[in-house]
Amino acid sequence: MSLYTVMDIAGSAMSAQNVRLNTTASNLANANSVSSSSGETYRARHPIFAPQLDAALQSGPGKLSMRNSNGVGVEVLGIVESDKPLVMEYSPNHPMADDNGYIYKPNVNVMEEMANMMSASRSYQTNVQLADTSKQLLSRTLRMGQQS
Repeated sequence: MSLYTVMDIAGSAMSAQNVRLNTTASNLANANSVSSSSGETYRARHPIFAPQLDAALQSGPGKLSMRNSNGVGVEVLGIVESDKPLVMEYSPNHPMADDNGYIYKPNVNVMEEMANMMSASRSYQTNVQLADTSKQLLSRTLRMGQQS
């Protein structure tokens, strides 16, 4: 596996974590929104990741090696809405209350989202460091061929 492949893998991971950070930011921004019906209420969203194993496994079962592997990155398959129940709150004096006096709030757990944001941020940071280290290794490798 070349160092260029490492850069590709780190790049795909950074892209995936960027999607995760944006999704988490959207969830946090809408955490306190209110609606008058469950159909209009914001629902928490989460990205679905999958490893890009296809290229690595094309050589067949048991034949995967560092020599014939193109590397394994990550891709975002999509973003799904949470199926956790919405929060119904009885507030008959609220201007957005329905006929029964209920308002609907998103199913966003702020503490979970903050932990998710910290995790995504650390993962992004780790991949940036990985790419930087790979760049330094490539640079040192090129300098090895230079004469003093």
